[in-house]
Amino acid sequence: MDLNLLKVFINVANTKSISLGAKQLNFTQSNVTLRIKQLEKSLGYDLFHRTNRGVILTVAGEKLYPYAVDIVKKVEEATLKMRNIDYQTLLKIGSTQSNTTIRLTKFIKKINKDYEDMKLEFVVDSSLNLIDQLLNYKLDIAFVNGNPNHKDLEVLNVIKEDIVLVEAKDKVPENTIFAYKNGCLNRIFLEEYLSEQKKENIYKKVNLENYELILACVKAGYGVALFSREIIEKFEYADKLKITKMDFNLDTYLICRKDYIPMIENYLRNMKLS
Repeated sequence: MDLNLLKVFINVANTKSISLGAKQLNFTQSNVTLRIKQLEKSLGYDLFHRTNRGVILTVAGEKLYPYAVDIVKKVEEATLKMRNIDYQTLLKIGSTQSNTTIRLTKFIKKINKDYEDMKLEFVVDSSLNLIDQLLNYKLDIAFVNGNPNHKDLEVLNVIKEDIVLVEAKDKVPENTIFAYKNGCLNRIFLEEYLSEQKKENIYKKVNLENYELILACVKAGYGVALFSREIIEKFEYADKLKITKMDFNLDTYLICRKDYIPMIENYLRNMKLS
């Protein structure tokens, strides 16, 4: 079975569209259509129902899909393992914005010093999105907030975080929660906390992808936010805000897949990250 045909099949199935699948693969639409027909001919089954709104998997397509995903993942994993058979040449790293802000630079410097020939690739996203990418083999390791407690994930290291609620010192804050982006666990935890504390209030949610701007908005009384104390100190807001220590378990966890552990596992486990 042709691996490239399976990759095309998976992309079309995921996007439910020949044109969108072609766009993701940087292929022409006619090329993708031809490859799907080749795969269908080799298997002897139609894999998609063609509709005016796109494509839908047939019964045969639904049966093939999990096998196709597994085959592609296993081949990519084997290819990477063979390339890195003696040492890790590439490390794909995911990180939350908070971890990126306060410690990823130090992590990069240390890795670069100890593994000069290793190439690094980075993705900065919310914890939930990073976990999803890790589970789909798009990342080797990820720094996330809170223990994911997932059966397929392994914790390599833990960094203790001092999580605090920040508010304006001399103003009653507006009912707005500031966070980095959707999927940010800080916002999810803060929403739950505030709903328990002030059940009569409805909080507006605002995403701002700049921590210093969030802190300035909080200082002005436009709302509240949840941060690691290190970030507040980094931007010199420790004396400018009302700070309340929280008991949330939002420590930073360095994680990987259990079946996709980096070759520098021991190095990462013993690394002092705080």
